[in-house]
Amino acid sequence: MPTKAKAKPEVKKAAPAKKEPVAPKAKKVVVVEPKTPPPAHLFPKKNEKHDYTISEKLKALYELQQIDSKVDKIRIVRGELPMEVKDLEDDIAGLETRVDNYTAEVHQLEESIANKKNSIKDSNAAIKKYTTQQNNVKNNREYESLTKEIEFQNLEIQLSEKRIKEYSAEIVNKKMIIEAARGSFNERKQDLELKKKELDGIVEETQKEEQILMKKSEEAGQIIESRLLTAYKKIRNNARNGLAVVTVQRDSCGGCFNYIPPQQQLDVRQRKKVIVCEHCGRILVDPDIIG
Repeated sequence: MPTKAKAKPEVKKAAPAKKEPVAPKAKKVVVVEPKTPPPAHLFPKKNEKHDYTISEKLKALYELQQIDSKVDKIRIVRGELPMEVKDLEDDIAGLETRVDNYTAEVHQLEESIANKKNSIKDSNAAIKKYTTQQNNVKNNREYESLTKEIEFQNLEIQLSEKRIKEYSAEIVNKKMIIEAARGSFNERKQDLELKKKELDGIVEETQKEEQILMKKSEEAGQIIESRLLTAYKKIRNNARNGLAVVTVQRDSCGGCFNYIPPQQQLDVRQRKKVIVCEHCGRILVDPDIIG
């Protein structure tokens, strides 16, 4: 009988372990805080100016005029010295060139004198030669020819001596001119050194003062509106003394000294509007505006 195959024992599979639920990772939430705008006073708007009164603007204009006048004086003082230094440098260069030219002329004259002396020696040698030949001549024609040569050499000697005297006199005159030029050269050189020291000292002092005044000028200009500031600069450029804002002194304009009518003087004292001189166009202000 056929044998029955043994049935394989059933192996029970272990139930898979239950996975514990994993909590989802919490996402990082970045909180962006809104940026607070900076205070308005730290970043003022461009060309934004406070509404100043006419009196404040006139006062600022007068202060600006005083500052600019001081700057003008500094530049005038500093402007004259460089010109003086330049003139002295030109004088020194001219004197130096003059001395060099006269010295070269003296050397040429001395060379000419030396050449003339050599010419005299040659003429004397020729005369001696012709005199010896005269003793050996055979006819009158040769004798007369040699006599003429001797006369010619004597004339050459006389001419050379005359030129030597002339050249010597010229040398004396030119040496006197050279000595005078050298004296002037030394004086100018000393003056130049003093002027340069003075200029360096003034530039060092005035440069700092000018920078401070220019800064004050910019600060004073911020109070004044652009239209009025432009008019001020235009008047200053046209005025010879650079005065665009002047006070009324003794019923007259402080710039052109013409008479100012009483009504205009009253308007100036009230400081409610900008008053200009009818004659020169300068801006008029009250003398007590600073006080």
